[in-house]
Amino acid sequence: MTSENITPLRLLSALGQSVWIDFLSRESIRAGHLQSLIDEDSVVGATSNPSIFQKAMTSGDAYEQQLGELDPGLQVKDVFWALAGQDIRDACDLFRPIFDGGEGRDGYVSLEVDPGLAYDTLATFREAIRLHEAVERPNLMVKIPATKPGLAAIEDVIAKGKSINVTLIFSLQRYAEVAESYVRGLERLVAEGGDPGEVASVASFFVSRIDTEADKRLEQIGGHDDLKGKLAIANARLAYQRYKAIFSGPRWEFLASKGATPQRVLWASTSVKNPDYPDTMYVEELAGADTVNTMPEETIEAFQEHGHPRARLESDLEQARRLFDELAAAGVDYEDVTDTLEREGVEKFAGAFDELLQALEQKRSSLVAA
Repeated sequence: MTSENITPLRLLSALGQSVWIDFLSRESIRAGHLQSLIDEDSVVGATSNPSIFQKAMTSGDAYEQQLGELDPGLQVKDVFWALAGQDIRDACDLFRPIFDGGEGRDGYVSLEVDPGLAYDTLATFREAIRLHEAVERPNLMVKIPATKPGLAAIEDVIAKGKSINVTLIFSLQRYAEVAESYVRGLERLVAEGGDPGEVASVASFFVSRIDTEADKRLEQIGGHDDLKGKLAIANARLAYQRYKAIFSGPRWEFLASKGATPQRVLWASTSVKNPDYPDTMYVEELAGADTVNTMPEETIEAFQEHGHPRARLESDLEQARRLFDELAAAGVDYEDVTDTLEREGVEKFAGAFDELLQALEQKRSSLVAA
C-alpha cells in the first residue's frame, strides 16, 4: 500500500475495528457511491433503520419505478418491505465479496424488524425469520431491539442459525443480558446439531444519545461541567471490558471450538450531537480491536480529513469507573438515563416507521393519480 493510500480509516481498520455505515439508499447503491465507499474508505458493512429509510424513500424519484410496478392492492407496509428488501439485497450483493473473503466477519447489511413489535417476543421472532427468508442473503443481519421481550427473541433467532444485529443498547446490564442471549442461542444451536460458524451477531451501543441525556440532566442540576460529555465513552469502554470477559473462559471456548464467533460490540450513533464536542470524538476515543463503528457520511468525511486513529478503547478505565460514582453524587441516575433512552429510542423508531408508511402511501397515491 502506497503512502497516499494510508488514510485514517484504513489505519482504523488496521487497529482491528471494522468501519460500517449507518446510511443506505437506492441512489447510493445504484449510482456507485456505496461501491466507492467500499473501495476508497474501507467500509465493510452497512446498517439501516426506519429513520434511514424514511430519508431515502421520501426524497427524489429513485423508488418511483418499483412503486408503480407493485400491485396497487398491496398494504402499504408490504410496499415498504418490497422496496426495502430490494435495497438490502442489492447492498448485500455489493458487500458479498467482503463477506466471502473474510470468513463471515464483515460484509453484513442490517434490516430492522418492525419497531412496533419491540415488546412482543413471538412477533419479533417471526418477523426476524420472515425477513431472513425474504431477503435470502447469507450476509443479512436482522436488527432486533434490546428490550426485555427482545432478549428471548434474540436467543430464539440465533438458535435457528440466523444472524442478528441487536440494536438500541444503552446500559451495561442490558448488554450483559444481550450477550447471554447470544451465547444461549448458540448453545441451543450446537445442541441441535447446527453450525455456529454460519451465525454472526453484533451488539449495538447507541453512544452519543447517552451524553445528550446525561448532559441535559447535568444542565438542569447546574454546575458539574467537568462531567459533561464523558458518560458515553466511559460506558462504551466498560462495555468492552465486559465483552472480553464474556467471550473467554471454558463456556465460550467450547462454542469457539465448534466454530462460533464472538458477538462484537458495535458503536452506533457516533456523530456528535453537541457542536462544542470534536466531530470525530466517538470514533477516536472508541477505536479498538474486534469492534465495529457505524458512521454517518459526515463523520466518515470528517475522520478521513482530520482523524487521528490510535487504540484508545482501553484507556483510562479507572477514570471511567469513577465517573459513574461522580455522576451519581451529582444527582444523575444512570439506570434512569438508560431506561429513558431505551424507551424513547423504541418510540422514535416506531414513529419514524409510521411517518414513512404515511409518506409512502401519499407517494403511491400521487403516482396513481398521475
